[in-house]
Parts: sequence; C-alpha cells; structure tokens
Amino acid sequence: MSEVVNIEEIPCENGDGVIAKVTINRPDKLNSLNQEVVAALKKMCSWAESNDSVRCVVICGAGPNLPPEGKRTKPNAFVAGADITEFIGKGSKEIRDIFTDNAIEAIWNLSKPTIAMVDGFALGGGCEVACSCDIRIASSRATFGTPEIKLGLIPGYGGTQRLAHLVGYGKAMEMVMTGNNVDADEAYRIGIVNQLVSPDELENATLKIAQTIASKSMHTLRVAKKTIRAALDNSITDGVAIEAEAFANLFDSEDKEIGVQAFINRDTPQWKHR
Repeated sequence: MSEVVNIEEIPCENGDGVIAKVTINRPDKLNSLNQEVVAALKKMCSWAESNDSVRCVVICGAGPNLPPEGKRTKPNAFVAGADITEFIGKGSKEIRDIFTDNAIEAIWNLSKPTIAMVDGFALGGGCEVACSCDIRIASSRATFGTPEIKLGLIPGYGGTQRLAHLVGYGKAMEMVMTGNNVDADEAYRIGIVNQLVSPDELENATLKIAQTIASKSMHTLRVAKKTIRAALDNSITDGVAIEAEAFANLFDSEDKEIGVQAFINRDTPQWKHR
C-alpha cells in the first residue's frame, strides 16, 4: 500500500476472508500523521471497503526502531499526533481543505468493523484516529490526550464530537480544555478503551475479538454498525424506530435463515453474505 502505511492480510480462522492489519509506519516520528500518511490511510479505506475478502480492519502503530548506539529507544506510539511542522504558515483555507476531506472521516465511514490497537501514545490526531474506530483495545502503557489547546488549537479530526459521545460532556471538556493526558487505566475507566491488557497480550487480544467479529455475517455486521451509529444522530424514539425497521428487514435476508437453522441444528453457520 505505502511505505508509511503497511497492510498485513491475516486469514480468518473460519477460512473465509481476511482481517486487514493496518500499521502506520513512521516510528522515528512516533507515527505522527503527515499528509503522506493521511493520503495512504484514505487509500487503505477505499481498498478495504471495496475488497470483499476484508471482514475487519485493525489499525495500529509501528513499534520503535532499534536506536543508534548510545541513544535511547523512542517510546511506543499508536499515533502521537499530527506532524505540527506542516501547520507552519498555513491559513484557514488550506487547513479547511485538508481537514474537511480527511482519512479519519474515511475510517469512521467504513461500513466494515474497525478496531484500534493502541500501544503507547495516542495523542491529538492519534486519539482521534482511535476514536474513529468502532472498538479500542489498549495496552497498559497507552496514553490518550487532546493537547491541541497548548498550540492555540482544538481537535480538528472530530475529536470534540467523538470524545463527548465516548466519555461524556464534562470529561471531554476537561481533556480538550486542559490538554492533559489520561493514562491507560483512566482511559479504560472513562470509556475510551474497551479492553485493557498488557503490552505482550495486546496483539493476541485484539486479533481474538477481530476473529470473533469476522466470523459473523458481513451483511448483519453492516446493519448492526449502521443501526448503532443511528443512536448518535437521533433521539431514542427515532433510534428505536430505525432499529425496529432494520431488525424486520433482516428477516428477508438469507443469512437470517442460515443463522437460525444453524442454531437449531447446533451447527456453524455458513453465511451467504460473507
């Protein structure tokens, strides 16, 4: 795909399809987002959406390289933010064009399930990449934060909106307005993180949930994701109506019949819509 974004296709355990493990690969820059990374992530999203074999997308950051002799190893990072050097001299028009059509929205708009595998720093744009995924699995050395306020800025990749939905109004206000980081335990406590594991367990734990999700009907997963997302944009009354319609429509799908029959026969469903 790119030198700065690598894709590994991991076979699904049921023998059908792959999990796309997407690695942001700028370890010497703590995997920070520059325009090359953003373009590569957008290209990855187009590829994943159109590739029928991809059943789940896992996004992570490259681990640190071995340092030169006498130098310290750089810390682990998922994505340590945007590449601030690209902000110098930019005005509102240039930035608006870059941030309106961006990779984070492309990740958010994927119809397929997405998981952020977070080890180390997830700051600024990195926190926003993680929040744009459906699920976040983090190691005990993960750190989340929105330090943009320290630059005279606010999050620009949807962080103010998605954080408020994840952690609530008050905590989102605190994180954005102070710019203070939260450690892994606090991130788990307030709801940024779904699961918290040791660094050694992170990949296995992430791929375990990815494999579980990938074993389900892709059609039903898309409906589930779209229906849950409706809760973000609608009142509970409207959302329940959307859910009821989606639920009823699934009774016309082949996969409903396959799933029900497999359950009755105590068999493994062989989904039509893979």
